Amino acid sequence: MHRSLLKRAIPTIAFAAMAGSLSACMVGPDYKGPPNAAPIAMETGRFHRADAAPVAADPPPAQWWLALNDAELTRLIDQAFADSPNLKAAAAKVRNARAMLREQGAKLGPGGGASVAALSIKPPSSIDSILGSGSSAAVPGHIDLYSTALDASWELDFFGGVRRGVENAKASAEAQQASFEDAQVQLASEVAQAYVNLRDAQRRAALSATSADLEDRELQLTLKRHVAGTASEADVQRLRTQLSQTRADLVPLKASMDQYLDQLALLTGREPGALDSELAGSAPPPLPPSSVAIGDPAAMIRRRPDIRRAERQLAAENATIGQNIASYFPTVTLLGTVGYAGTQTSGLFDSRNLNALGGPSLSWNVLNFSKIQAQVNEAKAQRDTALFNYEQTVLAALQDAEDSLSRFGHQRENVAQLTAARDSAARAAELTRARYAGGTASLIDELDTERQRVSTEQSLAQAQAMLTEDYVALQKSLGLGWEDATSSSARKG
Repeated sequence: MHRSLLKRAIPTIAFAAMAGSLSACMVGPDYKGPPNAAPIAMETGRFHRADAAPVAADPPPAQWWLALNDAELTRLIDQAFADSPNLKAAAAKVRNARAMLREQGAKLGPGGGASVAALSIKPPSSIDSILGSGSSAAVPGHIDLYSTALDASWELDFFGGVRRGVENAKASAEAQQASFEDAQVQLASEVAQAYVNLRDAQRRAALSATSADLEDRELQLTLKRHVAGTASEADVQRLRTQLSQTRADLVPLKASMDQYLDQLALLTGREPGALDSELAGSAPPPLPPSSVAIGDPAAMIRRRPDIRRAERQLAAENATIGQNIASYFPTVTLLGTVGYAGTQTSGLFDSRNLNALGGPSLSWNVLNFSKIQAQVNEAKAQRDTALFNYEQTVLAALQDAEDSLSRFGHQRENVAQLTAARDSAARAAELTRARYAGGTASLIDELDTERQRVSTEQSLAQAQAMLTEDYVALQKSLGLGWEDATSSSARKG
């Protein structure tokens, strides 16, 4: 009996072997990589605006924030990478895409299952009419049927539709990984920007408070002079207005500090107010290094996650064309069932109860060619859209980097000018203090020059904070802030 089944199965096995040899065929366009969307930048190998800033062509570090030498900022970014809900959601999408890839890949092999059944059949009372009135067979009251079977099926991928589906799923999973890495880039930048803004607001609030104290002392002296008849009412009102304006400027600064504290709490996955005591102390914003490594445009294009995501989406859409073209051709599936069936449980697995069914099955959508053509055209349009989106993403990334280099370089010039102004104001205040000590300048002259010194200090502090913000924006535009070690959470599960 077993030899007979094996003999009948040989043609099916041979058919499967032939199918395997034919499965190398894949319809649809093969993906040849993205186009060169920035030929000039790739040819020159340098950024057009690199001369505007003190930069080097050395490969930039992924963890750019370490160059700011601020332990608090580093701790906040590490905490954000560990606890940010947005980053966790992006990692979950990566796991989902990889699970879909495994599901799609499983279609390349056979599938099947097992079944066990115990049935009780009651024949109809009109069975005589079926058997014939002259039949002498005894009709049982009911029939018990027991069976166990293994079922298997295998769709033979003659024309590569399934393999194109695997290509699509793999490219989509890699696009999700790039999205996760882009979320890291965005998160590191947002944390750094919020932290710099907080420290800037804290320092400007402290300088404004100092300026308000000086203006108040100057107002009190002017009031005394007004009583003595040596100062006018206009002088008093001018100083009173100036003091009120300085104190008013403190109010939005305090509101901004609360806003930045809550923003940092959200970015690090904590509740509003959780960082208030931790970041309450005033500290100057960190300053960027004297020279910044930026690499070259080609390295940036390879590194930026949003560009890699656009490229992987292009590859996925290209594979979809082949998936749809494969629908033009017939689908061949090998089907097979092996099992035992009998009316009694005893001796169920006797060779006489063995039954088998197997062979190829063919299906063909011959009446749906117009629908398939529409799907192929739609897939080609989607591929073209992804192609143009990739080109736009590359050009926008280059513009982002060039503009960031320009802003960073010119802001350095602004800081240098304001540093010179601050030094001059400090020297003037020092000379006025010496004159006051020698009796050749009044106290109000000393207070006025000191207030001017504090004012230039405020302008310089704001410019330095803007310089660090431009440095952060430059790192973001270069696609920095992610690395394999920090993306390990996306591979869990």
